[in-house]
Amino acid sequence: MRSDTSPASRPIELRVKEVGQLFHSLDPLPFRERDLDAGVEEYVVGWARELPGRRPIDIVIHLPRVEAGREDARHIADAIRNYFAYRAEVVGWDLKELFRVGRFSLLIGLAVLAVCVVAGRLVGSALGSGYLGRFFDEGLIILGWVANWRPIQIFLYDWWPLARRRRLYRRLAEAAVQLRGY
Repeated sequence: MRSDTSPASRPIELRVKEVGQLFHSLDPLPFRERDLDAGVEEYVVGWARELPGRRPIDIVIHLPRVEAGREDARHIADAIRNYFAYRAEVVGWDLKELFRVGRFSLLIGLAVLAVCVVAGRLVGSALGSGYLGRFFDEGLIILGWVANWRPIQIFLYDWWPLARRRRLYRRLAEAAVQLRGY
């Protein structure tokens, strides 16, 4: 544990009775490559979100001395780091996919906007400068802008939570993991 013991820098602590409780029970891979148990992941990620964003994360796992001495226990730190590094990579893929969808949506939205502006002017001028002409002209322009709503939302807002989650997973992948027997 680091010397700074203020509440904001306290480690994430887990207490288990056996090493297997940390990992998904149906995962046949060796411990170093296993997925964390969903409850363990939720607990660790929930606590990590509460920690200051710039400080390193410490994870302390309390387990019986017999369990701490097992061969599997020596791989717990690597398994946790590998798991969160993989989760950061997966979220990175999701972020790339979101931007790909955003670019494609923007292309479609701009094409729809161009068609709506031209069609609005043509229909508006064909119907004259009265209310009906303005209705179609402005209505089609509004439709064109609404077609751009989703790409604008993606590029302005939707990527933030993914980037924040990827950053958190990267921090967890770099966490100092300690085992303490009791």
